[in-house]
Amino acid sequence: MKTYLQCIPCFVKQALRAGYLSTNNEHEIKALMDRIGCRIKDITLDQTPPEMGLIIYDEIHKITGIDDLYKNEKKAHIKEAKRLYPMLKKRLQSADDTLLMAVRIAIAGNVMDLGMEKKFHIENDLEHILERDFAICDLMDFREKLDQAEHILYLGDNAGESVFDKILIEAMAKPVTYVVRGRAIINDVTEEDAIDSGLDEVAEIISSGSPAPATILDLCNEDFLKRFKQADMIISKGQGNYEGLSETDRPVFFLLKAKCPVIAADIGVKEDDIVLLSVQKTPMEK
Repeated sequence: MKTYLQCIPCFVKQALRAGYLSTNNEHEIKALMDRIGCRIKDITLDQTPPEMGLIIYDEIHKITGIDDLYKNEKKAHIKEAKRLYPMLKKRLQSADDTLLMAVRIAIAGNVMDLGMEKKFHIENDLEHILERDFAICDLMDFREKLDQAEHILYLGDNAGESVFDKILIEAMAKPVTYVVRGRAIINDVTEEDAIDSGLDEVAEIISSGSPAPATILDLCNEDFLKRFKQADMIISKGQGNYEGLSETDRPVFFLLKAKCPVIAADIGVKEDDIVLLSVQKTPMEK
């Protein structure tokens, strides 16, 4: 997905929020905003929004020296998600369609996004998502591909949400490789976060190598790219991964809540809609 003009004010707000999180020194925050402003002019609209996110957080790191700015928030989100895990498993067991419910639960976790300006209340948002209709629900394709798949590549998004991913992985009952970011950025899931979420109990965990808040193929390592090309089934969680992979020629299932009006418009849904979208483009359709 390309960057839209409406993304630019969002980049600035995100940098300001991160600046206040990292320091109370307004001179340092002003210096950060000055540097971000200088870098924005170098961004082309052909780049994806997460590539701009990478630039923002590189500048934040240069000024603050903090490697994992949202470490405490990530731990808190994982702890809260693990507290809800038993209740969600009971909800899953009583569902008429356990696979559909597991997909809903995985998408519900997508509200845990510190890159967005919106605040969330996980229990309230969870109940809302578990009851609402999908804007797009390619469940038949998902179920058919799952039945045929011998191994699944599952692209994680945010820490905390990762616990909800565990429930879907358990429900699918197939070998899964769970993919994390190449380094800490915003509250995106890292290997440490995935292990804290219990994903090592149900999946192999690997890094994509991408330092951006998304799976940007040009920034990924060779091991991931090989697995991406060979995977029987690819599940992509969250908006960042959609931004990075919406033009790929590999068949991908995107699971997300459209929290951003720009992304919602790009998909063809409304803001706050939930989506299970099957994208199976050929190179000619790109």
